[in-house]
Amino acid sequence: MNQSSIRQYQESVTVNASAETLYDLVSDITRTGEWSPVCTSCWWDDEDSAGHVGAWFTGRNELPTRSWETRSQVVAAERGREFAWVVGGKYVRWGFTLTPDDGGTVLSESWEFLPEGIAMFGEKFGDGADAQIADRTQQALDGIPRTLAAIKRIAESSTANIGA
Repeated sequence: MNQSSIRQYQESVTVNASAETLYDLVSDITRTGEWSPVCTSCWWDDEDSAGHVGAWFTGRNELPTRSWETRSQVVAAERGREFAWVVGGKYVRWGFTLTPDDGGTVLSESWEFLPEGIAMFGEKFGDGADAQIADRTQQALDGIPRTLAAIKRIAESSTANIGA
C-alpha cells in the first residue's frame, strides 16, 4: 500500500503501569512535549473544562523546517480506557486507548486523517495536497512508535519511583 493512501494507523506497547496511571499521564496534555517528537507543548484553552469531552486545547508543533499551532477538541475522556481529540474539531483524530493486561496495560495510540482534513488540505495546498498529506502521514507513522516508547519509559520510571 502506498503510504500516501494510508489514512489511519495504530500501534501498541505494553506498559508496566495501571490503566488509570497511564490515562492520567496521557490525558495531561500539558506534558505532551515530554513524549511527542513534533508537538513541543500544549495548554488548555479553558482550564475549567480541562480534560473533559468538548474541551479545547492548543498545541505547538515544531519541525526543523517550520513551526505551527493547532487547536484540538477532546472527543473521548474515559479514565483508564480512552483519551482522544480531533485537530481543528474535524480534521485529524488522535487518541490513546488503554487495556489492562496481566498486571500492566496495553497502550495503543491511533491516528486517523478524517475526510474533512483531506478536503481542507486539497483546498489549502491545491496540486501540492497529496505531497502534504503524504508528509503528515509519514510524520504519524514515524512518530507513533517514538511517542509510545517515550510514554512507556516515563510511566515505568514514575511507577518505579512510586515504589521506592
